[in-house]
Amino acid sequence: MNNDPRTLRRLLSLLSFAIMMYVAAILCAALPFVYGQAEIWFQCGGAGWTGETSCVVGICCIASNPWYSQCLPCPESTSIPSSSIAVTKPPATSTTSTKTDTQPTGVFTNPVIYEDFADNDIFLGPDGAYYFSASNMHYSPGAPILRSYDLINWEFIGHSVPTLDFGDAYNMVGGTAYRRGTWASTLRYRKSTGLWYWYGCIDFWNSYVYTAPAVTGPWKQVAKFEATCFYDCGLLIDDDDTMYIVYGSNDVSVAQLSSDGLTIAKTEKAFSYPSPFTGIEGNRMYKRNGIYYILDDAPAEGATLIWKSTSPWGPWTEKTLQTAIPGPSELGGGTPCQGSLVETPEGDWYFMSFIWSYPSGRLPVLAPITWGSDDFPILTQVGGKWGSSYPNPLPSHPLASWLGTDTFQGTSLGVPWEWNHNPDTTKYTVNNGLTLSTATVTNDLFEARNTLTHRVFGAVSIGTVILDTSNMADGDVCGLAAYRDWTAYIGISRNGSTYTISNVQGMKQDSANNWVTLTDGTTTASATITKGRVWLRGTMQAAQVSSHGVSFEYSLDGTTFKPLGGSYTMNTDYSYFIGYRWGIFNFAEKALGGSVKVTSFTLA
Repeated sequence: MNNDPRTLRRLLSLLSFAIMMYVAAILCAALPFVYGQAEIWFQCGGAGWTGETSCVVGICCIASNPWYSQCLPCPESTSIPSSSIAVTKPPATSTTSTKTDTQPTGVFTNPVIYEDFADNDIFLGPDGAYYFSASNMHYSPGAPILRSYDLINWEFIGHSVPTLDFGDAYNMVGGTAYRRGTWASTLRYRKSTGLWYWYGCIDFWNSYVYTAPAVTGPWKQVAKFEATCFYDCGLLIDDDDTMYIVYGSNDVSVAQLSSDGLTIAKTEKAFSYPSPFTGIEGNRMYKRNGIYYILDDAPAEGATLIWKSTSPWGPWTEKTLQTAIPGPSELGGGTPCQGSLVETPEGDWYFMSFIWSYPSGRLPVLAPITWGSDDFPILTQVGGKWGSSYPNPLPSHPLASWLGTDTFQGTSLGVPWEWNHNPDTTKYTVNNGLTLSTATVTNDLFEARNTLTHRVFGAVSIGTVILDTSNMADGDVCGLAAYRDWTAYIGISRNGSTYTISNVQGMKQDSANNWVTLTDGTTTASATITKGRVWLRGTMQAAQVSSHGVSFEYSLDGTTFKPLGGSYTMNTDYSYFIGYRWGIFNFAEKALGGSVKVTSFTLA
């Protein structure tokens, strides 16, 4: 038996949680009056809701937004945000709360963030906060960075790659870079230099290094590894300050970097994928109690593998952490397999993975791990599955809501905004409002530059944008899109002196041919409006277990909204990787010169 007091403390905590859930289940079964109350994960309220408005015992009806409330566990604090906080831009530093708890209490609910943040690389930073690097492919800026103080509540604080300086296609010149860009990269802080380091492979060919004196920047590209792809890489800075990178697909290698981290000093193959698996990727590297570990996954089998060695050069011994474990059923039940291991100051360990849950995307899910007598980790399961809830790992540290209204104050965009490819910086301004000038003459939204995107949040996501169309030129088209490889939008077009609002559905890209446009879509409904201010709203059923529909409506006064067109069924195929987003666009079908002003955007 493992007598490590940290392991015993974790086991006692989990035992207490299991007993609590068992007793709650007995009580719920014994109370006849719960019949007619909504079960956990079911809707319990929202505008126009006529069903049950109370939840079973031990479960709370929590509002995700004014239109949707859901029955969720009732911890003292969870990562579920309120819907009434207006946020212009997330702060660069956390000033929203102060820790008051001294011991973890309550439980958290997966996903810890109901947004598309995949391929996580998480670690404890020098300031006691946890940092989370993620993928965002062809969106710019690249390599998002999140921060947390409790592994549950997260804030979006920046990007490691300010501009996708990887060729003309990233500027939509001579082609596009859809589904390319930044993915499965790695981020760490190095105490000896006081710098933050990001490493990543681009286009399966070259790898790049970006550094910054602070996690929020300024970030700059400092090195390029020509014809060397650090595929799905993980960075380890050893106790003696030596930097190692693990990388590869199927054949996994370890590289020792030079003392400045900018060149390769030595590389050796570590191992190949073991039978019965058909390939591995998602590499991360750790050190615990003098033992080196490599974490990776076998995506075809939905498995997570862990390797250990007393040397970074092997030999390596492998064990399977999990194979095809079902994820939380309310998220679609897919298998979380790729992710990161992270240790708390108390010596407890956790596995942050993600679940494939489209249309939303890949959602971060967290579970505790313990360590066996063989020095391999053991995933904590609930009923043979990845748990929907677990005890909170650390004292709660709430942060600002992910929901709210951005009025584009100041002169720069808030951190959550990302452009589809690099923007033409001469064609937009932020100055107490966002002005989008047309940057492309096209009739194809997928070819139009300067489409500004925001991730959707929650099982039901509502995006509302206020546009002023007074300066649109003849032939311009602007609007709000449910944006991915299958796209629908509500938009305004100008033809001479006539302004028409339309619901356009079915714009599609070809996944088998470099994501070229297959169709520009079909107008399903339209109406004539006057120029000036218009409110555009989309409501997205973004959960994997849902209708996958998006519907649109508009208003000319901000009070009375009129539906326009029917619902569009979004694509849930994984091959695009990125989940759906709200996209604000303005392009020209005739000539450049027009513009629209974006007064605000509300995510609810």
